[in-house]
Amino acid sequence: MQPSELGESYDAIAARWLDPGLEMNGMRQHERALRFRGGGGVALDVGCGCSGRFARLLVGEGYEVEGMDVSAEMIALARVWNPDATFFQADVCEWVPARRYDFITAWDSIWHVPLERSEDVLRKLCGALNPGGVLIWTMGGLDGPEEKRDSSMGPTVYYSVLGITKTLQTVAEAGCVCRHLEYDQWPEKHVFVVAQKGG
Repeated sequence: MQPSELGESYDAIAARWLDPGLEMNGMRQHERALRFRGGGGVALDVGCGCSGRFARLLVGEGYEVEGMDVSAEMIALARVWNPDATFFQADVCEWVPARRYDFITAWDSIWHVPLERSEDVLRKLCGALNPGGVLIWTMGGLDGPEEKRDSSMGPTVYYSVLGITKTLQTVAEAGCVCRHLEYDQWPEKHVFVVAQKGG
């Protein structure tokens, strides 16, 4: 699936992510990740969506927040709900970091990256951290690589996973340490990982 197709798929369902029932999705996990470093600095939300719940949490912890998403509609809605944050439309595969960050979240987003580019994207995000910076992201909790298409949300959307072994190896090679890995929706194989850049 091309980035433009993914963006169009999420454009079509963007407003669904403003459902108040989704407001707490991922919040507990982010609060855990934030405990691995002192507050404040610059944060990036990759695949930020439109609700801005993570941006609000991070601002409350003293972070200056940037949000990135491939969906133009997600970005338009995000700007309405969070007028003080900086948002930009970009494909994370092609994005080149212009600065370093103290906290990066990629919640339910980079699993849409093509499998052959997943390792490079994960290395890029690790490389975009300042020393001591924290990265939190989600993935499918499978042992090995896999990719699929799913239309459970309406439009067909592509997913991929490197597998736990390759993911942890990539993170280590990129100079980060895995601080936490949890199957947080068991028996669903939804995993969140927290890694920290060496100092």
